[in-house]
Amino acid sequence: MSELGIVIVSHSADIAKGLVSLIREVAPNIPLTATGGLEDGGLGSSFDHVQVAVDSQPAKRLLAFYDLGSARMNLEMVEEFSEKDILIQHVPLIEGAYTASALLQAGASEVEILSQVNELTIQK
Repeated sequence: MSELGIVIVSHSADIAKGLVSLIREVAPNIPLTATGGLEDGGLGSSFDHVQVAVDSQPAKRLLAFYDLGSARMNLEMVEEFSEKDILIQHVPLIEGAYTASALLQAGASEVEILSQVNELTIQK
């Protein structure tokens, strides 16, 4: 089992599902969980869904990627309650999660992965 896993949090179930499909093309064997949308199928971010995505991860150390502000907020709240080490990445969702996943599948170290992902950081 990999010590590092990937968590994706989107406001859209379709985006989360599509990104998982894209990532599985290049990284079929990594620990990957994703969540998107609300309980009623609408757009939004749910603390409970994020918690399930984190808790169902076999990895103990997670790189977490999100799309919008409340997804980040829910990740931060879950991080406070989780025993897992969650490293929230402030990079574009698709590019960041895809890059990290491909590198993890290729056997790159956490340091190497974070170095590549950090180049994608959104500057405000």
